Amino acid sequence: MAMDDSDRSTRRLARTAGAAYLINVITGIFSLMIVPSITGSHGDPAMAVRNILAHEALFRTGIAAGLFCYIEFLLLPVLLYRLLGAADRCAAVLMVVLALVSVPLSIASLQHKLDVLTLLGQAPWLHALDAGQVQTQVMLQLSAHDNALLIAQIFWGLWLIPFGSLVVRSGQLPRVLGYLLMLGGLSYVADFAGQVLVVGYNDMDFAGYVTLPAALGEIGTCLWLLVMGARAPRPSA
Repeated sequence: MAMDDSDRSTRRLARTAGAAYLINVITGIFSLMIVPSITGSHGDPAMAVRNILAHEALFRTGIAAGLFCYIEFLLLPVLLYRLLGAADRCAAVLMVVLALVSVPLSIASLQHKLDVLTLLGQAPWLHALDAGQVQTQVMLQLSAHDNALLIAQIFWGLWLIPFGSLVVRSGQLPRVLGYLLMLGGLSYVADFAGQVLVVGYNDMDFAGYVTLPAALGEIGTCLWLLVMGARAPRPSA
């Protein structure tokens, strides 16, 4: 009976973590992929301003969704620590620390999108800027947002490495997910290095696929936790 209670408690915790992960994935995809695909500029400042003004409510919703995503993410590593921490406490603490470091960096990036709204507002002092100057400033703020997220991306990747290690060592989830998570963590770091060190990296055909292991690992783990749960921790030797 005690073992059955332990199994039920573990599955309940795993599904809670899976639900938190799913919320994070959905809000992240919306704010980082769907909204920019509609309000994006393809490097054209005038188009950037037109698209944002035409979809201002969506742009504002994307900011709110991003903020919710980053704040809600605070819960996930804590739940995963409770679920997997018995396998390796040091790796579990490292996972939580690296994950939490990314949060203030990610939230700070949203300031640049708020600055875009200020530039496109009706404040009287903005009348001193002509249309070309406003467009240039908007592009600078959007670029600054992307650069700030690029720094946060380092930690989006690094936390996946101890997370994946815990999945492999605990035996509570399929080990293939753990290997994908670790590979995904390295792929985030590799993508950061490519964008910083290699001129024209984003124009290369393979650049969009570098972080694919991270997507497979994170979405796969999220769905497994949500649908299948997790096995109870193995007793310590």
